[in-house]
Amino acid sequence: MTPPVPRSLPLSLRRRALPWDRQRPTWREARPAQIAAALKRARDRPSGNWYVLGASAAVTPGRPFGRTIAHTEVVAWRDAIGRLLAGPGACPHLGAPLKDATVSRGRLVCHWHGLAPHEDTATGWSPLPAHDDGVLAWVRLDAAGGEEPLERPVLPPRPAAGATVAAVHDTTGTCEPADVVANRLDPWHGAWLHPYSFVDLTVEETAVPGGEDGLAVRVSFKLAGRVVVPVRAVFSAPGPRTVVMRITDGEGRGSVVETHATPLAPDHRGRPRTAVVEAVLATSDRPGFAVARAAAPLLRPLMRAASGRLWRDDLAYAERRWALRESGRFPG
Repeated sequence: MTPPVPRSLPLSLRRRALPWDRQRPTWREARPAQIAAALKRARDRPSGNWYVLGASAAVTPGRPFGRTIAHTEVVAWRDAIGRLLAGPGACPHLGAPLKDATVSRGRLVCHWHGLAPHEDTATGWSPLPAHDDGVLAWVRLDAAGGEEPLERPVLPPRPAAGATVAAVHDTTGTCEPADVVANRLDPWHGAWLHPYSFVDLTVEETAVPGGEDGLAVRVSFKLAGRVVVPVRAVFSAPGPRTVVMRITDGEGRGSVVETHATPLAPDHRGRPRTAVVEAVLATSDRPGFAVARAAAPLLRPLMRAASGRLWRDDLAYAERRWALRESGRFPG
């Protein structure tokens, strides 16, 4: 057991730390039917046809950003005052890739013949709804999503921007968004698959107060040796391609990790590819956190590296799940 955590000190010392192979098995609690049911509920929730393009910071002034999402080629850029704009990624003249276009004074200009498609309505090229929430860039694809469109993406509550250090990790796996979401709706694997980061994990309940569908977890983040930071976290899925982890008790209370799964173009073998765009929004009510926010440019690469290490394991989980489903061998 982890000793209680004094409010003045976020760290704790595991006095009876068990080796990895002697920790309590969690496979009985990680019931395939329960994970599948949670996944179905998530997939039934509306997204308003919004998809995460990537980090807001990835769409930089003066350069286009291109990605093929749900079989739709998309280009995004920023206008002269920094607003996020998006549209189809093929030039309507002869199909040039607009991800390779030039952005001049906020104008997207095709590098083949100089057409600025958003300025010439006669070409039939129409912009796509785009949204920048300050951390992530979104695009709305009504034909791909097939849902009732929403004016804005469905965003979970976040800590105040002025009291947050945010970092975004973007990686790609050979799987479908459902496999990524299923990974996140299985917190029972945490201390087994990620022993370098998590210990003493217990899933307390499968619903959280207020009737929200979620999983409440007690877990300790491993720092060094037996030194850990115990927290309580709640996992929930507000939409079909998003899972949110929110720290509700312990150090970093109010911090959020948003995991977004965006379907990409298939690979050269026709296998599905999914972008995992994970936004970590860290906050704390400790006075010293102001120093951390001032050092955000130094902290963000470390936060992205921590997410990247976890997702090397979690993508293997998601990719294996897809491969088993594809071959009809998935036991869940």
